[in-house]
Amino acid sequence: MAEQSDITPIIHQIWHDKDVPPRCQAWVESWRRHHPGWEYRLWTQVECRALLAEHYRWFLPIYDRYPEGVMRAEAGRYFILDRFGGVYVDLDFECLRPVDALLAGQELVVGLEPQEHVQLLSAHRSGLPRLVGTGFLAARPGHPFLAHVHRQLVGSHTRSGSLDATGTFMLTRAVDQTPGDCRITVLAARTLYPLLSPVAAELFGDRPVDRDHAYAVHHWADSWGRDVSVSAQSVAGRQIPFWTSQDLRPRAKGGLDLDPQRERWASGAPAPTVSCLMVTKDRLPWAMRALRCFLAQTYPSVELVVVDDSADGALEDHVRALADPRIRFRRLLPEGRTLGELRNIAVDLATGPYVCQWDDDDLYDPERVEVQMAALLGLDATACFLARERLWWPKRRLLAVSGARVWEGSMVCAKEVLPRYPAQRRGEDTPVAEAVLRAGRVVSVDAPELYTYVYHGNNTFDEPHFAGLFDAATHVWVSGPAYAGHLRAMAARLPLDPADLVRAERPPTGPAPDTAPHAAVDAPRLLPHARRPATGAAESASAPGVAESGSAPGVAVSGSASGVAESAPAPAPAAERPSVLVLTPVKDAVTFLPRYLENLRALDYPRDAVSVGLLEGDSHDGTWEALRDALPALEAEFRRVTLVRRHFGFQLTGPRWEPAAQRQRRSVLARARNQLLSRALGEEEWVLWLDVDVTDYPPDLIQRLLGAREEIVVPHCVAEPGGPTFDLNTFVLHPNAAALDWSRWLRDGILQPPRGFGRSYLEDLRGHERVRVDAVGGTALLVHANLHRDGLVFPTVPYRELIETEGLAALAQDMGVECWALPGVEVVHPRHWGGGPLSRTGEAGLGAEAQRSVDR
Repeated sequence: MAEQSDITPIIHQIWHDKDVPPRCQAWVESWRRHHPGWEYRLWTQVECRALLAEHYRWFLPIYDRYPEGVMRAEAGRYFILDRFGGVYVDLDFECLRPVDALLAGQELVVGLEPQEHVQLLSAHRSGLPRLVGTGFLAARPGHPFLAHVHRQLVGSHTRSGSLDATGTFMLTRAVDQTPGDCRITVLAARTLYPLLSPVAAELFGDRPVDRDHAYAVHHWADSWGRDVSVSAQSVAGRQIPFWTSQDLRPRAKGGLDLDPQRERWASGAPAPTVSCLMVTKDRLPWAMRALRCFLAQTYPSVELVVVDDSADGALEDHVRALADPRIRFRRLLPEGRTLGELRNIAVDLATGPYVCQWDDDDLYDPERVEVQMAALLGLDATACFLARERLWWPKRRLLAVSGARVWEGSMVCAKEVLPRYPAQRRGEDTPVAEAVLRAGRVVSVDAPELYTYVYHGNNTFDEPHFAGLFDAATHVWVSGPAYAGHLRAMAARLPLDPADLVRAERPPTGPAPDTAPHAAVDAPRLLPHARRPATGAAESASAPGVAESGSAPGVAVSGSASGVAESAPAPAPAAERPSVLVLTPVKDAVTFLPRYLENLRALDYPRDAVSVGLLEGDSHDGTWEALRDALPALEAEFRRVTLVRRHFGFQLTGPRWEPAAQRQRRSVLARARNQLLSRALGEEEWVLWLDVDVTDYPPDLIQRLLGAREEIVVPHCVAEPGGPTFDLNTFVLHPNAAALDWSRWLRDGILQPPRGFGRSYLEDLRGHERVRVDAVGGTALLVHANLHRDGLVFPTVPYRELIETEGLAALAQDMGVECWALPGVEVVHPRHWGGGPLSRTGEAGLGAEAQRSVDR
């Protein structure tokens, strides 16, 4: 049969079931209205899986193990189009005009998202110079690109988050790596994606849609456009700690597996109705957010009772527009009723046998009701509380995990055991919770991500109360990279305001106010380490743009619009700069010391802000004597100088690049670095590791590295200016690296692959200003001193099958810190084999096979 060459006139959409959300119904209808002669099909998740089971059974093991429903929906569209062809569109896509003319003569059509989306942090870190949207896809049946995407889905299914596993980032990489026999049409953003996502609009300003040119508009109603890059951990598939009590007496504790109860519900077992009770007054934005949390609940049988005594009817109008029969609204006159009285009214309106407190200004995970009911029913309890909650103080950029206690607001309990709320204006739920605890069997589950208690300044309780909760918190994250990362993870599951995400990504413009509660200092916590460079430090150009076509996939980059490597112009030296400690371990380095000292003195960074530390060991060429001779002049020129001698008794008996020598050689080097660090580090803010045999680097090297405004940064160490990368210990793993067989390159506990195996180097990434890397070398390496003080050292034994500088990068990642490189900032390290300084590291990454080819 002849291969079909045109796009089938059929429109596909996917939803959980056949009930399209009310807010999407008009957009769905727009496609049917503009295409009256086309077939329309709304696929449910069940139908998608049935298609795979019949025609693509080989993919089911991956499909069924996706941790999120959105991943299954995104993956499903590529198989639907492969089988039937046609046009797939998300439910939040509005059609402005028929697409027949747009698709005429085409075989596969996709559209670019606005270029502003590339500059969002989540996309910025992906390293993609453009983004192909997944909301609109058109293809003929059996187009070879779709089989290519199927392979990409297999290769990316272990990536965290839907963007990389099944969504925008995965599709963009697939388009960029399209086989030569694929014919694809990529449309400009103004054709299909003329509207900015909420976060992009907040950052760059909204813009009107050119409806004369656009064929459709993506409204970003529920999408990655909220700048979500990390999916919050689901409680599915893991054990949740719990403990039970009976009449206040402890009974049992252990780990709760929720899957058996969920399987019972999935097989048709009754799920008793839970009435979520929300009392609200004049809090429209927060109440609307709480409504969105309710609508996202995964528990199959819930209702929301809203009791509102606001001065206006805005919330009532909003509920009416939602047209969701599960929301029952009662409007009261604002007669000054107490909070306890209002809660009793809500209880009386509840129709379910179980009730759940649903405060209007907090945030609730989609699985909150499901998890608590699974625990309550599975453990035969009358009530369930959360043992800990997440605490969020947006204005102060503080996140925490609370201490353990009975959190009254998290209560889910049988209505029959619920006493009346006292007529109090605040604290009314405490005696109720105490009565529930005394009256029956209660289970507490430790899943703090299910409930986020938000302090916004207009809470029932005041600021000292909330600060006290932070005092008792078990973990606190303060404004900085860790805070921003956790907030992005929250946004994957919760309806956060885009403005909160924008504020989280932007560092404070001035000194942090001394307003954080005492807990932010004293509580056990995970804190960002870096104090960003002081005012006046170099700041790199940050306008991302289109990168060179040969850039490695899966690399986080930023660069100039031309794609040519440009680092920020270095600022003129100033009187005050962050203090920097230059550290260099040496061995048999007398040949290199003159050039090393010359370059050190040529730095245009203020001398009174630069300290120097050197460690010599096991030399036989007079290096120690040469250093002692140079010491008086160095002490006169620099802020502080430390000279250390430490012998390790290590001498190579063969070539330094042989795999058999690497573990011992690099272990000694790691010991030397750690020894020098412990002896030389004082009050400096930054540490610059610099090899003694680096022969050339720009005078403004320190400014350029500081200008990256990252906690760990390396320049591009090359064998000659503009030449190949020398320090191969700085690398980026390929997207398919996890699928490669690394075991054959594991020797003495450390990975020693040949050049290029599963890795890209900075020579492959020229044209980008900065690149997020998976490992770093030590020829030139800038590290924030607080990281070292907090335990970041050079592993002397294999750490995740890496050692020394590469091991340091792995350890940093486990501490929540990313490593970055500047491909356009070059330092020169000529190739010279055999003997030489203790600190030379570059050839370690070559592997014996590549090294012998260099010698030949």
